[in-house]
Amino acid sequence: MNANAAGLEPGTETGAGPATHAWLGDALPDLPLSKAQSRVVDVIARNPQLSSYADIAEIAQRADVNNSTVVRAAQHLGYRGWPDLQRELRSRYLVMISTEDTLTEHGEHRSPLHDALNHDIENLRLTLDSNTADDAEAAIATMAAAKSIIVLGLGSFAGPASVMAHLGSTMGYPITLENRGAVHLASSANALGPGDVLVVINMWRSMRQIIVTAEAAKQAGAKVVAISDMRRGRLAAVADHLLVVASEGISFFQSVTAANSLVYGLLAGMEAAHPERSRAAIRRTQQLWKDLDIYLD
Repeated sequence: MNANAAGLEPGTETGAGPATHAWLGDALPDLPLSKAQSRVVDVIARNPQLSSYADIAEIAQRADVNNSTVVRAAQHLGYRGWPDLQRELRSRYLVMISTEDTLTEHGEHRSPLHDALNHDIENLRLTLDSNTADDAEAAIATMAAAKSIIVLGLGSFAGPASVMAHLGSTMGYPITLENRGAVHLASSANALGPGDVLVVINMWRSMRQIIVTAEAAKQAGAKVVAISDMRRGRLAAVADHLLVVASEGISFFQSVTAANSLVYGLLAGMEAAHPERSRAAIRRTQQLWKDLDIYLD
């Protein structure tokens, strides 16, 4: 798929105005750019597919600049470099095309198993590069101090949400899972206020219920921790702490592997924040396993 097939018109602006190219949304803030940086942005805006998958050398060649100019343009726009910006662009491109087109985009697989594993290795690398230790520690500190925590994830993304809620409660945290949406979500979120935390896990398409709930929680005084594949947008804007994950899969679905790994890291930090309480809660849980005769051994 190219820019014309997507119904996009070539841009003429010298800034990175987000309103000109709908597929970009607010990925590129409207900032003053040098002539060379403007050419980089123009290549990005005109070519959604190319910008989402090409290496930096091809972007530089199309813009008639060197590789370092592409890097500087990405950094000027608020990203850590070209890989960070390209991950954001690809997340938005995959939302723009249909689910069936996603299958075409990914093509055939020589070995689905090995391709999936290799792709998730890359997702993990991108996620590691997208978050600093300070980002994670700040989110952990907020959750460790919470009066109560609700973890919100719907559809496929209820997977990592369920892991966080289950293991967090095993450690003695006042944490619950909300994966039902609609009136159930409204009832759960209605209890959030100062001292509480809402953890939102949402990738690919932004879900209106989730975004509105996060905004309502923030307005009520709760803290919002967002795990998302987009660095910009309504969820990122409302989040007190944003952790960015790579989520592209090899088929029509998104991968939650990186999100799960990030959740494991947060849980480890939460355990370390209250080690005595966590270990006491874990011992009680293990005793209940025995009392309830859950496991064969």
